[in-house]
Amino acid sequence: MTVCLTDNFEGVELILRIVLGRNDITIKSVRTQEPMKNLQGRSAVLDVHAVDSSDKEFDVEIQRKDAGAGAKRARHNSSLLDAYILKPGDDTEDIPDSYVIFITENDVMKGDQPIYPVERYVTIGENKVLFDDGSHIIYVNGKYRGNNEIGKLMHDFSCTDPDDMNYEALAKKARYYKQDAKGVAAMCKIMEDMRNEAVQNKAKKTALHLIKSGKISLEEIAEATELSLDIVKELESQSMQLT
Repeated sequence: MTVCLTDNFEGVELILRIVLGRNDITIKSVRTQEPMKNLQGRSAVLDVHAVDSSDKEFDVEIQRKDAGAGAKRARHNSSLLDAYILKPGDDTEDIPDSYVIFITENDVMKGDQPIYPVERYVTIGENKVLFDDGSHIIYVNGKYRGNNEIGKLMHDFSCTDPDDMNYEALAKKARYYKQDAKGVAAMCKIMEDMRNEAVQNKAKKTALHLIKSGKISLEEIAEATELSLDIVKELESQSMQLT
């Protein structure tokens, strides 16, 4: 589904309009698998990063594993998005709203609801008042199958046959990658790249562990992990910066 949303303004608008219950969202940019750097700590790769015509920022995360959609992960992504939005010299009061949306395969909140909005509140005596800082986190229950827009959308997210999907904005991209010869070839290349990336990430994790142990040389680590010596040296530099 992330691949199907690449440059798919219509599809991203559809998702955001349904999830937020608004019809006035017009997307002006969409970037998928976008690295968001944190110079002081851990960075992240956003599944879908979109900006609308009023400069509101959206991070849509599509998660199959419950562990990838934890509360601290949502907090981290929200903080990275805010840091990315605010440029040097900007007044913090002018920062636009940001939305981190997790569309999860399972009902991670276990409340049998289609959507779970997460907001900050101020406790004043026995009352709770919305803090209204413009930072929003939303969880969408991928198991939900109600006879409404969100139920139909979640059906499409798990549907393997584009002809059975409810929304053509999503079906046409899925149809391209599943049925068109060029699309199928492109998807095969994407899957191959993902597998290679997973293998390299595992090798980097092993290399970092060996670097921290300090028991063998960088050259030996490069040979053992099949990473280039330059990559191993870069990992060593990153490790030293974080200690």
